[in-house]
Amino acid sequence: MKTGAPWRDLHPEFGPWNTVHKRFLEWARLEVWDEILRMLSINADPEVIIIDATSIKLHQHGTGAKGGTSIRRSGAPKVD
Repeated sequence: MKTGAPWRDLHPEFGPWNTVHKRFLEWARLEVWDEILRMLSINADPEVIIIDATSIKLHQHGTGAKGGTSIRRSGAPKVD
């Protein structure tokens, strides 16, 4: 399994990967993606919104390093 989604792995149906990449960057520069997300969020149903965190890297302080996981703000019990 690979991490991320390399441009070169796009299905040929989308065209040459470098063309798709250039178009993506141009849309980002023109804030097209911001407008798409804004329009999609207008009537979004909060019960079906999903945030995929499979590729989010956690900072070392978020893993409980240095001091362990014994300090918790939420009051949740420590699990060893």
